[in-house]
Amino acid sequence: MNLAALLDPDRESGVPGGREILAFADAAIGPDRPALDRARRNLADALGPAAVPAAAAIAATFTKNDRIANAIGIPSELRMLKNSREIRAELGINDFRSSANTFRHYPDER
Repeated sequence: MNLAALLDPDRESGVPGGREILAFADAAIGPDRPALDRARRNLADALGPAAVPAAAAIAATFTKNDRIANAIGIPSELRMLKNSREIRAELGINDFRSSANTFRHYPDER
């Protein structure tokens, strides 16, 4: 998988339907309803109609869980931090405000 595609939609992710999944994810959190409708159609065309509710359910569940964890200050697990150091640096995840919840507990893992 090419993680750079998460930040640059012109790059190929290496995942079947990856471009359409990322476009759907962006549209799902944005205010542009026509863009969301296009993203749904493109995702269904690329991966089949069942991909649309599946992607929506995954996005909704992740968002819910992530917001709850951030709201109550749950830090990431140390094992996950150690295994994600390069990915976090590449994607700039350590710069997210909510990362303070984790680095307060594990300052050496930044």
